[in-house]
Amino acid sequence: MSVIYVLLAISVTVAIIFFIAFVFSVKSGQYDDTYTPSVRMLFEDELVKDKSNSNKKDIKQTKSTNQ
Repeated sequence: MSVIYVLLAISVTVAIIFFIAFVFSVKSGQYDDTYTPSVRMLFEDELVKDKSNSNKKDIKQTKSTNQ
């Protein structure tokens, strides 16, 4: 039964160490995404064009169904 207490203490210690490492890496900027914002501007025009084209199609379809 004492082995369970030892293993529990070891697992809690390892979990605390991993949590501290995670908090340290987040604070130091390890997970900051510096690549996506520079690429995102290249794809915004395509999304806007797709939305405007779909709106034009919707307008044409509603005009044809109304007439």
